[in-house]
Amino acid sequence: MKMVQLVTALAVTAFAGSLGTLPAQAEAAAPVARNVVLVHGAWADGSSWSEVIPYLQAAGLKVTAVQNPLTSLADSVAATRRALALQDGPTVLVAHSWGGTVISETGTDPKVSALVYVAARGPDAGEDFVALSGKFPAGPVRAGIREHDGFTKLSEDSFLKYFANGVAPKKAEVLYAVQEPTAVSLFAGRTTVAAWHSKPSWYAVSKQDQTINPDLERFLAKRMNATTVELDAGHLSLVSHPKEIADLILAAAGHRE
Repeated sequence: MKMVQLVTALAVTAFAGSLGTLPAQAEAAAPVARNVVLVHGAWADGSSWSEVIPYLQAAGLKVTAVQNPLTSLADSVAATRRALALQDGPTVLVAHSWGGTVISETGTDPKVSALVYVAARGPDAGEDFVALSGKFPAGPVRAGIREHDGFTKLSEDSFLKYFANGVAPKKAEVLYAVQEPTAVSLFAGRTTVAAWHSKPSWYAVSKQDQTINPDLERFLAKRMNATTVELDAGHLSLVSHPKEIADLILAAAGHRE
């Protein structure tokens, strides 16, 4: 093993142990990355990463937050591929929530060195994820979904109480104001590949998630053999626990804290 690979592997293993993770992939260290591409999920926009980005930039990483259109899986995949095309080397591809569908499809790009899922979907190729998620208790956020002209938004009560649980109230209100309408058809979209089969993966489970069932998140993390952390956070752990999410991304990028 080359020295840089050894150092990277040791760094990932140490990080995993410090947070009580499952270091399933510490032995399969990804190349050191200088780029990070962030993909937001449904009912959100790129600003949902605003608390994480400064930590990554302070570590010297080049960061791009995709403005995911949420109009269709194909449109969201195309936006992420455009972002990846502009990267100049190994890149960590990160997703929150529904964005996990996008990185599972686009993560096979040769520039992608590692995948990070933050309370995110992680479908297998061609999988009916709606059926899979139906095997786990539904989160209370669903009661607040409002449909109009083929798009959905969350009611204010549902957004603040369930989607943004654990986020400071004033911050949650801002996030509610900028939530992106999400196509009704988006959630049934199926991927043609599952990049986590071939790329090292990391996963942050939100133990207090009321949008995606935490046990479903654990199932997905185990299935993809991901290095996993569990955070005492709601669905928006990237907002309420930005340092922990940044640390996970830095580990995937092969950087020490």
